[in-house]
Amino acid sequence: MTPAEYLTSHQNALGAYLQQLVRITTVNPPGENYGQITTLLAQTLRDLGLKVRRVAIPRALQKKTQPDQLDYPRYNVIAFWDAGAKKTVHFNAHYDVVPVSGEWRHASPFNPAVENGWIYGRGSADMKGAITSIIFALKALRATNARPLCNVEVSFTADEETDSVLGANWVVDHGKVRADFAVVGEGGEGDGVCCGHNGVVWLNVKVQGKAAHGSTPQKGVNALEKMSALVLALDGYKKILARRKFRTPEGKIMTPTLNLGGVFTAGEGGKVNTVPAFAAFTIDRRVLPTENLRIAEAELRAYLKKAAAKIPACQITVENISNNYSCYSAPTSPFFKAMQQSVTRTRGRPARAMVSTGFNDMHFFAQHLKIPTIGYGPSGENYHAVDERARVKDLVNSARIYADLLTTFAG
Repeated sequence: MTPAEYLTSHQNALGAYLQQLVRITTVNPPGENYGQITTLLAQTLRDLGLKVRRVAIPRALQKKTQPDQLDYPRYNVIAFWDAGAKKTVHFNAHYDVVPVSGEWRHASPFNPAVENGWIYGRGSADMKGAITSIIFALKALRATNARPLCNVEVSFTADEETDSVLGANWVVDHGKVRADFAVVGEGGEGDGVCCGHNGVVWLNVKVQGKAAHGSTPQKGVNALEKMSALVLALDGYKKILARRKFRTPEGKIMTPTLNLGGVFTAGEGGKVNTVPAFAAFTIDRRVLPTENLRIAEAELRAYLKKAAAKIPACQITVENISNNYSCYSAPTSPFFKAMQQSVTRTRGRPARAMVSTGFNDMHFFAQHLKIPTIGYGPSGENYHAVDERARVKDLVNSARIYADLLTTFAG
């Protein structure tokens, strides 16, 4: 039996394992049940014969970076399969999921249901499905005595849905990984193999006004009105961004984007007959792989300052929420070509290079470790949304692709 045949015959077990992972509610923030899921993942990898470290993030470090979440400790799982090879391929996936809202097709997003070959549940697509595909690729190799041509290193990490500081960032900087190549289990899917992704700057803009009685609004400074004027002024910046272009290897044209007000708030003491003294809104500024993130943030801050100065009595404070760097490598390395070939052999169609508009943990491996890094995993639907789901067929195909890569690429 080949690894591919094993995976096809064990697709029910694969689906059941993903359901088991989804039932563990690893919602971030705040970071629930990280201990429970990493205990399960570590034991699963040990049962496959890997040397496993389940590493707790030092409390002092978490206190410094997440002082409001100390009741939710962070863990990362790092495992190694020594195949006696000269080179090592690292597989990474995060286990945290975003919060849930809305009415789902099935009763509970954390009690996954199977319907027409799809598994419904929060995290099924983003990205416990990739974790499952990685694990079952290794299961298939062990079960069929197929030895990988590279050593295999695996990390299952925390906090990708926030900033990855105590997750993939910590692993690449402090986890003593031995990787020569890396596959992050998202960014590319189907026929597309990801060779880069956008970065992002998240800002919170606070607008300070002056309270007054609603019957005498001229005595106050309406923070909502000032915020609204500032938001409209940012249309000019959107036009500047629209003129910047990046052509991906597949010929797609990407431009930087600006999303305003994913979160917007008023101050305390708000009342229908009170002039609002405070308002705030967020900015999501996507950074192209060809842009410098620090320059992008500085430029945006300068535009905000200049725009606010043109609005009478508009006083603002700009705070950085988080940054995530972009990354890009031309899809010409032997490792990238090997992954393309594995995707093509498995799916029966030519694989293409692509760049993701979202961000993920690829840049930590590509930039911190300076190693060839690819994004590829099982596809899904409704990421971060109601009725998130993954198709069992795609989970199996991703596992087959991972197994094929490990048995054909020697570095």
